[in-house]
Amino acid sequence: MNNNNQVHPNNGVGFAGMLAILFIALKLLGYISWSWVWVLSPLWISFLLYILLFAIGIIVAIIAYRR
Repeated sequence: MNNNNQVHPNNGVGFAGMLAILFIALKLLGYISWSWVWVLSPLWISFLLYILLFAIGIIVAIIAYRR
């Protein structure tokens, strides 16, 4: 029996995480002299994008509910 309804969660590191790891390694090895704010920017920028998309979804839902 083949069950095609199986859930396969994605627990891997995404693009922003890999970029942050790369920037952290480059910073610790001395190849870049950026401040830590910019080294960790892939993490906080992706977090802000998720918050922005969530806010847009809430606004769209409110507008659709009022119609």
